[in-house]
Amino acid sequence: MPDPTLPVLVADDQSDVRDALRLFLKSQGYTAHCVASPAAALHAVATLRFAVALIDLNYTRDTTSGAEGLALLTDIKHGDPELPVVAMTAWGSIELAVEAMRRGASDFIEKPWDNARLASVLRNQIALRSATRQVEQLGAENRLLRKPTDPPMVAVSKAMHEVLALIDRVAPTDATVLLLGEHGTGKGVLARRLHAGSPRRKGRFVQVNMGGIADSVFESEMFGHVRGAYTDAKSDRLGRVELADGGTLFLDEVANLPGSQQAKLLRVLEEGEFEKVGSSRSLRSDLRVVSATNADLHALARGGGFRADLLYRLNTVEVRVPALRERPEDIVPLARHFLGVRASRQGRNTVGLAPGAERALQGYPWPGNVRELMHVMERAALLSTADRVDVTELGLSTAPRAITPTQPASSLAEAERNLISTAMERCAGNIQKAAEELGLSRGALYRRLQKLGMKGGR
Repeated sequence: MPDPTLPVLVADDQSDVRDALRLFLKSQGYTAHCVASPAAALHAVATLRFAVALIDLNYTRDTTSGAEGLALLTDIKHGDPELPVVAMTAWGSIELAVEAMRRGASDFIEKPWDNARLASVLRNQIALRSATRQVEQLGAENRLLRKPTDPPMVAVSKAMHEVLALIDRVAPTDATVLLLGEHGTGKGVLARRLHAGSPRRKGRFVQVNMGGIADSVFESEMFGHVRGAYTDAKSDRLGRVELADGGTLFLDEVANLPGSQQAKLLRVLEEGEFEKVGSSRSLRSDLRVVSATNADLHALARGGGFRADLLYRLNTVEVRVPALRERPEDIVPLARHFLGVRASRQGRNTVGLAPGAERALQGYPWPGNVRELMHVMERAALLSTADRVDVTELGLSTAPRAITPTQPASSLAEAERNLISTAMERCAGNIQKAAEELGLSRGALYRRLQKLGMKGGR
């Protein structure tokens, strides 16, 4: 339910519009505070608190360009960055919507508005603001740590703590979330965390790789089909949208969504409606959409490769997931976690990391991010026979301080030989120093030199 102590700010120069919105908001349980000019709106924001601001983009001095409203939007966000602002105009265009979103608008409504859509937008924005306020009141970071039911997430870095705090802040809402980041950074894990922390946690989490669906079967995969829709349709089929009813639909690699299908997804986001292939009957699905991509959707939208209006339906909240090289504090804790998981599956006691192995892990650039680190540690756990994994068992392509991932080793033996050779050269043939750098005992290094047919040092 709306918070009756926080009204909705309505800024519009037309009295009939203000009256209509006041009555509509009252019917939805909100109190409206209506003003007729940008100056009055700014004064209201400076002196009162609001749940959300609903502002017109065109006023009496300029009724078509939206310039006055865009300036008002900028001033409101400068005065209260946390206040959600929904822009509204009768002269809607993609360009105006994009500019409003760029300046900080949370959503965009065209006049004449659809009551159901306006109610949904206001409800989502107020819920998001409420959740944010509750988290801010909690204050301490430890209250933002994951619940036992959440997907596992190992993170000690400030960068990832900020990401997790934002994820936990928006999880209880129905806001669409766009996760941005390189391949392997953990976007799928974060999407599951959003689902696990939401009221929809008992519903399905339906994941779809948008790059893995051929254009020819897209509608059938996403929306389903009825029997007889085409030659091989021998029975009705549920699509992903229908499967996610009451739960979360995760659109991975969303930049690969075919242009011809983007309008159909936009309709689901705006109206919650779709039709199965071969049917003219509209169905509804109450779902939350989380999407992810490693592409620059804003650049694609500017170039016409992705619908701008769809982008601004997908990214009510935009979360950038840092690459592993941008949060080096997490590398060793993650490595230990993956090592422990694999060792446990093998029925072994806890396996640790030698100091040289830790240095090698921290020095490697991790182009494949967390996913690559997981695979490296799983392989190391399989190869290691001791209670600690040493640097040669990591199978990284180069020595810890001379990382060139573009030169992979053709075999584990070759990788081991390259690592030892580089360490010996750097230590001028001093066995003791080379062993310490590699995280080995002097005797262990001698044995590996003998095994690989390499000459020993001094």
